[in-house]
Amino acid sequence: MKNALFLLVALFSARFLAAQDSLAHATHPAHEKNREDAAQSGSRSAGNLREAFQHGQFSGNFRSFFMATDNAAALTDYYALAGGGGLRFSTLPLHGFSMGVGGIFNFNLASSDLKEKDPSTGASNRYEIGLFDVQNPDNRNDLDRMEEFWLRYQWKKSRITLGRQAIQSPFINAQDGRMRPTAEGGVWLDIQDLKNTKIEGGWLWQISPRSTVKWYDIGESIGLYPQGLNPDGSASGYFYNLKSKGVGLLGITRQMNKRLKVQAWDQFVENIFNTALAQADYTCPLSNGHQLLGGLQYIHQHALAYGGNADASKTYFQQGEQSNTLSAQLGWQRAGWQVLAGYTRVTRDGRFLSPREWGREPFYTFMSRERIEGSGDVHAITGRTSWQSGNKKLRLEVAYGHFYLPDVKNHLFNKYAFPAYNQLNVDMRYSFGGVLDGLKAQFLYVWKGRLGEVYGNDKLVINRVNMSQYNLVLNYTY
Repeated sequence: MKNALFLLVALFSARFLAAQDSLAHATHPAHEKNREDAAQSGSRSAGNLREAFQHGQFSGNFRSFFMATDNAAALTDYYALAGGGGLRFSTLPLHGFSMGVGGIFNFNLASSDLKEKDPSTGASNRYEIGLFDVQNPDNRNDLDRMEEFWLRYQWKKSRITLGRQAIQSPFINAQDGRMRPTAEGGVWLDIQDLKNTKIEGGWLWQISPRSTVKWYDIGESIGLYPQGLNPDGSASGYFYNLKSKGVGLLGITRQMNKRLKVQAWDQFVENIFNTALAQADYTCPLSNGHQLLGGLQYIHQHALAYGGNADASKTYFQQGEQSNTLSAQLGWQRAGWQVLAGYTRVTRDGRFLSPREWGREPFYTFMSRERIEGSGDVHAITGRTSWQSGNKKLRLEVAYGHFYLPDVKNHLFNKYAFPAYNQLNVDMRYSFGGVLDGLKAQFLYVWKGRLGEVYGNDKLVINRVNMSQYNLVLNYTY
């Protein structure tokens, strides 16, 4: 890690000195600005290696995140304040080739004792630890990570990238709801030169999940978060017991016409499981600027071989297991207003499983701070209303949902013994201007109530239901 940070600092120092040299030869400030704009847009190529580094793109961000969880009476409450940022550099393309490097640093500025367990239930902290290192709650300062180090070849609008990078897919994505997003190591192809069609995919062999500081092989990365229960009710033991050579992904998105967009994805986790997704989103223009929105999604999963380990107590996906999920959305929008209603059904064929370390789930009913992953025989219903000001500086969203999960004792369909619940999210975001241009603020309030039975076990309540959470995030990018 120290060597990685040294490399990052060295690159930025070289970039700074190169910038000073280029300014000495600039003929006009406007010329220099146009050069920077061209570098940022990727429309300019370098003539030699020196120019590729001199006029590369330098960017970064600073971020603070305050989170506090107010649990039910007599249960432990938690809070944490994190601060940090990121630095990134990418060269200009040279004969189509470019390289990039970037890292993130993070500090625990103040917090309750995140390793202390609730005295009455023995439950550990769930949310605030995610701002730092879930593998080491005592780690307050050594929270840096080299998360980008890649070589890229670009032609026209398409490109292929090799190395550590950040990708976005329905099941492996940044899930940037803490201080550090998920990052991946592999090769990724993005083809955008076909009319109305985008093709993307690749092969991944490493993942550094959100809320961690290390890089892990694919099998090792599953289980860093709580593992839950096997279908027979025994504790899952797949952490560090899964073998996989990598993850193959392929996605095709096509804009059929002005109204209809369809996409299909397949995620092949070698030796563990396969997930396929098909989705269609439709926009129907009405009179006076009104629009009708609709969406339909289907996801199928099935185990590969033994699901990661021949020992059923140490496998991730039980041999022969499968799951089927339907999700739908209907809504309306006009100007800055949008109203959406969503429904998700995970059938009784099996539990929907997707490593939480890799990304958020893609359902229309997804709400920040909770998931239905790990459950089967689920009905989820949500409604949300959002408004954005005309200058796009202020955005408000209110979302409410009911999530009917199986009984907490039904381990066959409830991996995490999570009770059925209802949830309210109030999300406010503001983008500053003027002297504070580049600064964005977000306030998120989350309330979760209990709908299902917990049989007097407060361990199924703390950090799950009958709780409120407050989040304040400040993010400055440059």
